[in-house]
Amino acid sequence: MSHAENFFKLAADIALGLPAADVDRMAQELADLRERGGRLFILGVGGSAGNCSHAVNDFRKLCNVEAYAPVDNVSELTARANDEGWDTIFDAWMKVSRANEKDAILVFSVGGGNKEKNISPNIVKAVDLAKELGMKIFGVVGKDTGHTAKHGDIVVVVPNPDPDLVTPHSEAFQAVVWHCLVSHPALQVKSTKW
Repeated sequence: MSHAENFFKLAADIALGLPAADVDRMAQELADLRERGGRLFILGVGGSAGNCSHAVNDFRKLCNVEAYAPVDNVSELTARANDEGWDTIFDAWMKVSRANEKDAILVFSVGGGNKEKNISPNIVKAVDLAKELGMKIFGVVGKDTGHTAKHGDIVVVVPNPDPDLVTPHSEAFQAVVWHCLVSHPALQVKSTKW
């Protein structure tokens, strides 16, 4: 089997293994967030950061959810990383935004953060702050052992049939899950152009 055949076969297996009930619950929770006037902060680094920007557009435009991606403000992000440390880029942004119990975070991450290994410490600190503030914590991650999966309210863990492909499959399925959410009848309020 070629690489492409294997990659796509695994993608089909992953799609069938996604926890649909968790995605349905997350859609309802996000609809509730909108109704209570809460905001959605979408957090991720690396390839997941790019997914955050696209998801913010979809949640705002199709679902009328007030959503933000701190990574979209590269000046603030790099100033905080340079002056205060990489680990502060999300929690400091949330504090300035006066994040509160009406709001939620949605983490896109392969590993979900790991405090002990100092992997994505910015996600770890954001999850901890969200927990402290009583915010809802959602995620789409590739590992059930990371900080987000351990401390989130609803976290979709993308199945991982091949450890060598955990990053590309996790990041690809972040898009599949958020597109399922923004087209969900409980959440979508505006139709797409096509």
